[in-house]
Amino acid sequence: MTAVYDTPVVLDRREGPYGEVVLRRHGVLLQIIANGCFLMDTSDGRSERLLVDAARDALDGRAAPAVLIGGLGVGFSLAHAAADPGWGRITVVEREPAVIDWHRDGALAEISAGALADPRTTIVRADLVAYVNETSDTFDALCLDIDNGPGWTVTEDNDSLYSPAGLAACARVLRPGGVLAVWSAEPSPEFEGTLRNAGFQQVRTEEVPVARGVPDAVHLAVRPG
Repeated sequence: MTAVYDTPVVLDRREGPYGEVVLRRHGVLLQIIANGCFLMDTSDGRSERLLVDAARDALDGRAAPAVLIGGLGVGFSLAHAAADPGWGRITVVEREPAVIDWHRDGALAEISAGALADPRTTIVRADLVAYVNETSDTFDALCLDIDNGPGWTVTEDNDSLYSPAGLAACARVLRPGGVLAVWSAEPSPEFEGTLRNAGFQQVRTEEVPVARGVPDAVHLAVRPG
């Protein structure tokens, strides 16, 4: 077992469009660091899988629903979606070229290789905020995991995604009765209120206990229709 004080080993370091991104190995774990801020690692994945499952369960039983996963991360959400034959088209929007490369040709391929080879899967290199504002495509579920939560964004520009205008853009991309699922490092009653004020229904939060601190959370909301 790897001791917590072992020194992480940098596998790749790049200057991306939004600053520095680093992939490093800490014992058996792979970690992604952005501008010196820890984003995620491969230690668990329960809440990332819940993000996908909760969205699927909240749908109205429609066949082969299309899902948009916002943020490739370490690949847990994508791999879990691809392991479920009930999903139809799986689109992943990721803005960091380095993260995409780490999944295609790097260490993170150990998690996502099978999912990337799935004919249902498409990777789109784009900023998620711009994508939901500009795309003409529509989906049955949006599973968004690009920040540590609505109140703790990786970059300032991401704030707009959780605003009334950003949620209106998400609703536009969702088909009637579609589900918005948003990952957060902590529950946010304030964000639940913002979702309701934006016109979403069946707003609720599912929590995943963690070893220390507040639980991870998945905020869920349904577009009327």
